[in-house]
Amino acid sequence: MDYYSLLQWPAMVVNVLAVWLLTFPSKRTRHAGFLLSLVSNVLWVTWGWHAQAFAVIGLQIALATLNIRGVRTTD
Repeated sequence: MDYYSLLQWPAMVVNVLAVWLLTFPSKRTRHAGFLLSLVSNVLWVTWGWHAQAFAVIGLQIALATLNIRGVRTTD
């Protein structure tokens, strides 16, 4: 069984949960959403590398950059 192919499912679930947390008014909850987004980025990059989906890797690097900015500027 190809376990790398299965990474897309937890990556998707973590990504949806992260975006949901980003909608909360609490700074602490939004911060958790940004951190989960970073976890999702790592999962997607790992899957993308295995699948040779280089556009996905580029997108995740861009999104991770925005997530890092979000963590720093969460008010």
